[in-house]
Amino acid sequence: MTTYALCLILAASFIHASWNYLSKQAGGRTPFLWLVATISTVLYAPLVAAIFVFQRPKIGLTEIIFMTVSALIHLAYFIILQRGYRVADLSIVYPMARGTGPALSTLGAIALFGERPTVFAVAGAALIVVGVFIITSGRKHASEREAINRGISYGALTGAFIATYTLWDKRAVSGVMIHPLLLDYASQIARVVMLAPVTFRNRGELTREWTVNRWPALGVGLLNPLSFIFFLMALVHTPVSYAAPARETSILIGVIFGGRLLAEGDTGRRLVASGLMLIGIMALALG
Repeated sequence: MTTYALCLILAASFIHASWNYLSKQAGGRTPFLWLVATISTVLYAPLVAAIFVFQRPKIGLTEIIFMTVSALIHLAYFIILQRGYRVADLSIVYPMARGTGPALSTLGAIALFGERPTVFAVAGAALIVVGVFIITSGRKHASEREAINRGISYGALTGAFIATYTLWDKRAVSGVMIHPLLLDYASQIARVVMLAPVTFRNRGELTREWTVNRWPALGVGLLNPLSFIFFLMALVHTPVSYAAPARETSILIGVIFGGRLLAEGDTGRRLVASGLMLIGIMALALG
């Protein structure tokens, strides 16, 4: 992995954890997701226009198919993730999602793309995944078990969607050569259109969501595309089997947010898990 790609991925990781924290705070439903997609569409419109003016990208049938499928996968991902945040802690759903995602992405990249990571890189990825599952383990009171199980289930399902869009979007940006910003922007537009009928059924709920959660919505609307665009830019230069696990440094930041800002505890185990993941990242970078 090049230094340039690693810097992009680390920046994407910090931004990603930040917008997930804001999303967890909002605990929003469909109107919140619609607001976020609408804000992203407005904020990034000038950049998209500049790409069309100066780069004149080719948008044919193949590109449209790839962007449409990507948009559907991302829509499902956002819906499942937000539901998980409504029923469980950030420190359960987020690590599970981000841990399951790279594990499946690496397996998929090896099976579908013929990528062959070095033994050192595989060991690093394995340490990251082990660290994630240490974070989600531990003794809990019986009264918490149902919520934890729901969080694990939603996190694992979210991780499956993460793996799916990672592999699909890797092909889109490095095979079909769709610009990363255009690929993400198409997803934002699709969410605005597809969520509009449900959102506008109850305009009072939309008004309430804007009144209560406008700042989290603005933050997520700005940061969500930015984190993914950085990651897609890294994918142009880096195999999925390296990039997807390295992206999970966001887990460290997310766990800190959960422990410090949301008072979710388990500091000792999180420090051990964080150490394992940091070693894993170093192995990935050297591999």
